[in-house]
Amino acid sequence: MKQATEKARSPLNSNDGTSAFTRVDSGLDGVVVADTSIGGVRGSEGFFHYGPHNAAVLAETRTFEEVWHLFVERQIPTAAQAAAFRTRASQHRQVPDSVLGLIDVLAGAPMQPMNGARAALSMLGDQLGVTSWLDDPVPTPERSVQLAAAFPTIVAALWRSSQGLEVVDPDPSLGMAADYLRMVTGRTPSADAVAALERYLILTIDHGFNASTFTARVITSTGGDLCSAAVGALGALAGPLHGGAPSRVLDMFDQISDLSDAPRWIERALASGEVIMGFGHRIYRADDPRAALLRRTAAEMGGRYADLALGMEPMILEALDRHRPGRDLRTNVEYYASVVLDGVGLPRQLFTPTFAVSRLIGWLAHACEQAATNRIIRPQSAYVGQTPA
Repeated sequence: MKQATEKARSPLNSNDGTSAFTRVDSGLDGVVVADTSIGGVRGSEGFFHYGPHNAAVLAETRTFEEVWHLFVERQIPTAAQAAAFRTRASQHRQVPDSVLGLIDVLAGAPMQPMNGARAALSMLGDQLGVTSWLDDPVPTPERSVQLAAAFPTIVAALWRSSQGLEVVDPDPSLGMAADYLRMVTGRTPSADAVAALERYLILTIDHGFNASTFTARVITSTGGDLCSAAVGALGALAGPLHGGAPSRVLDMFDQISDLSDAPRWIERALASGEVIMGFGHRIYRADDPRAALLRRTAAEMGGRYADLALGMEPMILEALDRHRPGRDLRTNVEYYASVVLDGVGLPRQLFTPTFAVSRLIGWLAHACEQAATNRIIRPQSAYVGQTPA
């Protein structure tokens, strides 16, 4: 294990007393646990990248499949490569009938979409014959494409089944973002809606060594199969301290009648100790570039939520500076993501699963990288209980 900064305290003896361990801060703050060429975040600069490419620029200039290709093949594709990859991925969008049968059963029970998605994804891996990467006959990059391509179909089918609607089969002639919207809503989406969703999906494929990404790599390090790594990462994302809930930003807006009511609402919320959703990030100490790009997207889309978000943002930032001095809380990705996802026609219950649709590609890229350079991740703990007899 490498350390970005010196965090050592007293050495910890190993169980047999032959060596010592180094203690690091709880939460692994400031600790580097792996090398990666997938991407990185420079929080103090407000910058993140995929490989050597500025991720925000990719979101403005590339299609979703082109950036997906970058994560699978580690290069920006040529036009011919992009077309071939889009065809390759679209062929895996259909899920087996057995998985659709499970989805029908899951949809009949009161269940959060993320819970159903984990169950269906796990069964998909079984039906595809996904096994430990140590002996899986299918190369890990191809497995990653199979799983990531089918996941939007799972999310859309779960949603429609739970609403008593007919499941919409995938259309391989469409890109993934367009087909996902079509499978969820049952309508052909507008070009503007597809472009906005693609921008969001590209911005959220990967973002450093967060809890869910680390979970995927830990599972992979044991020799676990890629589907298990993805399901475990979904479990980590379900935690509100990591995945958050973009829909709660809209819930906040729903409490405000119009922009003139916003200052009073903000002051009351902060005075009572409430958390204002969509502000603050553990890594960024500068503006979040994802929020900046989605702000512009929301402004282009317009609508009540966009108007409220744009009008309230400077009010909230000013109030946070007064009520939370020294915290330097900035707008994060969830603030405008909620507006964009609502604007393209997605229901609030699917905001977090939609985030997972893109982040699954990043998790699986990390799983593939872990498998290629593997050493099992096995830290130690320090016993602090009663001294044994």
